[in-house]
Amino acid sequence: MDFKNTLAFAQQLDKQDPLKELRSKFLLPQHNGKASIYLCGNSLGLQPVSAKEYINEQLANWQELGVEGWFEGNDPWLGYHKKLTPTLSEIVGAKESEVTVMNSLTVNLHLLMVSFYKPDINKYKIIMEAGAFPSDQYAIESQVKFHGYDPKDTIIELFPQNGEETLRTEDILKVISENSDELALVLFSGINYYTGQFFDMKAITKAAHSAKAVAGFDLAHAAGNVPVKLHDWDVDFACWCSYKYMNSGPGGISGIFVHEKHFSDEPLNRFAGWWGYRQDKRFLMAPRFDAETGAEGWQVSTPPIILMALHKASLDMFKEAGGIGVLRVKSELLTAYLEYLLNEINQLKGRQIFKIITPNDKTQRGGQLSIVCAEKAKDIFNYLTQNGVIGDWREPNVIRLSPVPLYSSFEDVFNAGRILCNSIDNI
Repeated sequence: MDFKNTLAFAQQLDKQDPLKELRSKFLLPQHNGKASIYLCGNSLGLQPVSAKEYINEQLANWQELGVEGWFEGNDPWLGYHKKLTPTLSEIVGAKESEVTVMNSLTVNLHLLMVSFYKPDINKYKIIMEAGAFPSDQYAIESQVKFHGYDPKDTIIELFPQNGEETLRTEDILKVISENSDELALVLFSGINYYTGQFFDMKAITKAAHSAKAVAGFDLAHAAGNVPVKLHDWDVDFACWCSYKYMNSGPGGISGIFVHEKHFSDEPLNRFAGWWGYRQDKRFLMAPRFDAETGAEGWQVSTPPIILMALHKASLDMFKEAGGIGVLRVKSELLTAYLEYLLNEINQLKGRQIFKIITPNDKTQRGGQLSIVCAEKAKDIFNYLTQNGVIGDWREPNVIRLSPVPLYSSFEDVFNAGRILCNSIDNI
């Protein structure tokens, strides 16, 4: 598309947008009596208007039914999580039996590593990208120590080549192959939180399996952002949060994926809990754990229904939109327009003030652009905030901006570009 740096052009794109009505179904923060330009869905998605309704329904069930709410009413809590899996499985490209919702992201990462990181004297190493989100780094390091290994010898972190910001797929595959004799697990982000790089999960999984290693992914910045095909790509396990692109509230409930090929794998370790016991016999309170079939067998504790209600409110928005594929079309266009505007600013000012470190290939990124500011980075970020643009700051000089197709408009993107341009002469 031939973009134009005009308000009229942005408004025309909004007029043609088949998803434009969805914006009114989210609550945008206000700035000086007007809606903010919210470009921070990569950190916390916006609240669906329906969220209060969904919560109030469950509060009413609790009020009217008490403990019988687990078994009675229109939405018995015992099976409430099953209402989420049809849409969720479509978002992450899985069979319904391969996904469930439970706990929080890092807790789930630990639980899955209990099952899928099984080091021995020969194969014990883990490959991950350098600069992964700190929580992943801490979880992996602590798991390695738990098994009695030295993280310095066990964890292989992959860095970009000198002078580059992101990893090359061929370099990732090469390191996997070179370490195949000692490799137990490849554990990457789907999308790196800092650079916004969307990794080639299919190729990484295939390489891991060729090395007779397990392939797992943290999809915190990928789930609800980009289409993935966890089942078809033969990924072993994955987990994600729901409060970023899936708009399910701060600290919203997490989800997991376990490929069906592992359902009958008896030697898998598991930190079991009552809620993962087979449902048809759960209330017999029998000794010795007997797992529910599928990903539900990894559940541990009684689910938080209120958090699940928030999650359902957002997932229903994905369903109304027509699915992740439809959203991806708009997302690519929003991100491309933001990229165009940033390049226009550089050209207008005659120097590269804003350097985009996110890949320019749309197949290698989601809805986020990470921007290195060559000068007065924090002042520029503060100027954005003072003028109603909500983005995200990362030390030492990176601004992350993420237009989200469920609620962001092209006019939002245009105005963010205009404010960025004005910041250069006003700080």
